[in-house]
Amino acid sequence: MERIIVDLAKDWLSVADVCEYMDVSPFVVTRVLRSGELPAVKMGREWRVSRVDFEDWLNAQRLAARLDSPQAK
Repeated sequence: MERIIVDLAKDWLSVADVCEYMDVSPFVVTRVLRSGELPAVKMGREWRVSRVDFEDWLNAQRLAARLDSPQAK
């Protein structure tokens, strides 16, 4: 399985950047950030996610989904 590479010019992504990349709502992204599942820093009222951490998280989610699939068992 080829690694997902987030091809964005920024080192730090906003909630809006993650939403646009994943095509999900801010509610979904914020929930994942608050849970600590996706590492992030909060600066005032704004969340920022390292692009590298986002890539690692995406790849981990993808691997977990693949391992949990009935085909993998």
